Amino acid sequence: MAAFHKDFSDDYFLLSPEKTSLFDLLSLLLSRQMENRRFIKCRGSQRQSFRDRWTIFVSVLVQILLIWATTPMAFIGDTIELWLNLLSANGGLYHLLLNLATGPKGGIQRLGFNGAGKIEWPERSSATFTSSIGNADIRSGLDPKIKAGDAKYKASLSIMASKISYENEAFIEAKVTQLWKMKFVKFYNFWNDYKKHDSTQAFILQDTQANPNLFVVAFRGTSPFDANDWRTDADLSWCQLRAMGNARAHSGFMQALGLQKNNGWPKDIEQDNNAQRQFAYYTLREKLREVLKENEEAKFILTGHSLGGALAILFPSVLMLHGEIWLLDRLDGVYTFGQPRVGDALFGEYMKENMKKFDVKYFRYVYSNDMVPRVPYDDKNTLFKHFGPCLFFNSFYVGKILPEEPNKNYFSLLWVMPKMVNAVWELIRGFILPCIYGPDYKEGWFLRILRVTGLLIPGLSAHSPQDYVNSTRLGTFSDHQLREHELIRD
Repeated sequence: MAAFHKDFSDDYFLLSPEKTSLFDLLSLLLSRQMENRRFIKCRGSQRQSFRDRWTIFVSVLVQILLIWATTPMAFIGDTIELWLNLLSANGGLYHLLLNLATGPKGGIQRLGFNGAGKIEWPERSSATFTSSIGNADIRSGLDPKIKAGDAKYKASLSIMASKISYENEAFIEAKVTQLWKMKFVKFYNFWNDYKKHDSTQAFILQDTQANPNLFVVAFRGTSPFDANDWRTDADLSWCQLRAMGNARAHSGFMQALGLQKNNGWPKDIEQDNNAQRQFAYYTLREKLREVLKENEEAKFILTGHSLGGALAILFPSVLMLHGEIWLLDRLDGVYTFGQPRVGDALFGEYMKENMKKFDVKYFRYVYSNDMVPRVPYDDKNTLFKHFGPCLFFNSFYVGKILPEEPNKNYFSLLWVMPKMVNAVWELIRGFILPCIYGPDYKEGWFLRILRVTGLLIPGLSAHSPQDYVNSTRLGTFSDHQLREHELIRD
């Protein structure tokens, strides 16, 4: 059976690491032939150079390692999150140990994983349980200095929506309604037709303070301990989209958005919105039609961090594919943070042409040495490329609007020392910022551990939402740059 319907895709290249053996991997490096391999599906006869094959080899190897690490990563993540929330719920390590020591029968029996006695045991579905992302940056409120209508407002709202999208439904609803004083619309857990399980999360809020009202669709990004999310980021699979002028797009991101197996992107599908298996694009499109019809003047924005940013920019591409003019006219902008590349040069041209046509603004934020916006690679041997201006912030949160982020492919010997020095500065900076800007910029011990990790792998801790929140709040552009950005969408 073909990987994609013939009327949808003329060409594709799909990797299936779960079907790969060590012999398969080694033979990939020795032979240029791509077809007739168990772990590669491609249309027609394809040949690749050694450098191409090496890139594919690395991608498949990383995915295999992630498959092996799926259960350990999930266990480690669950354990870390549970203990972080246990400490938080009980007032820190000192009070937790004190309660254990002074409780009945020494306290150990009282813990009992049942919440009895003085020990407060956190519930994962509660409004107070925070993810590892939420523990790295405990801020959940909007910046009171940035008001609706300010130049920074939509970007600041977008990154905070992107950040809390990593949390559970109860947490998100509580923050949106009680802290932000906005309307929580709905939280979603979407089905992936290829992986055959839920893989995509998103939520919608209504900003009733903005005039006119603004709906925000926030996609959850790559969870730190979710191996399947990291596999999607590491995947080099792509599919050619005939209806987009033969542009090529990242198939893993498309699948997470709701690409139909063997049927591509039909304009409509039969879907019960009350059923468990819902697809992101089709469900969100229907919900946006509904809420925007009830609010005639309202607009909506799309946002996401990391993988969520990729989904946020791909969503309007499918709207364009289906000729959803009414929705595109109501789309105010797309705000992505630490977004990976999603397609080739033709895909970029398709998007720029249509975004200009429908006056859709695209704000792609990149902080310093964040490695994720620099993958998949953009060189003569790979097809992935960013499109549109890059809103780049250095480690001092000074903003520049550039055609591409510096060191666009991350792995460069020339950048090793500058990245190491910058990682040291980021660690030191965490002690300086609260002295200048107040306690809202204090970094906790969990984030400082990530900063130390960043000394070994520069750019890893830079992917944290913490620095993107700071960039939208503290970062500035010149008036000339902002005016130029409003004009340049081609």
